Amino acid sequence: QVRLVESGGGLVQAGGSLRLSCAASGSIFSPNAMDWYRQVPGNQRELVAQFNFGGGTNYADSVKGRFTISRDNAKNTVYLQMNSLKPEDTAVYYCNIHLGSIIYWGQGTQVTVSS
Repeated sequence: QVRLVESGGGLVQAGGSLRLSCAASGSIFSPNAMDWYRQVPGNQRELVAQFNFGGGTNYADSVKGRFTISRDNAKNTVYLQMNSLKPEDTAVYYCNIHLGSIIYWGQGTQVTVSS
């Protein structure tokens, strides 16, 4: 059983910062990647940032230069540092972990950016 718990969401003014955390626990063996996605009601879930355990990160064009994904190996936790937040960043943010062909998801955390 694998469990992911996101935290760190909240309400922030435009231009502000938040740091999201995603703590993974359970039977985690040789993960391939951990991602952050976000979803606005009525829209598809979109990839925000990806941390590849083999090396390298990927970002959506809309967040490049503003968001940074990082990982704490000892804590099995991935972070998403979000700076210069914009109202269009408002969404529920989800993290996932890739274990072979299986992807596990967290429950999501709400981020609201006011103008």
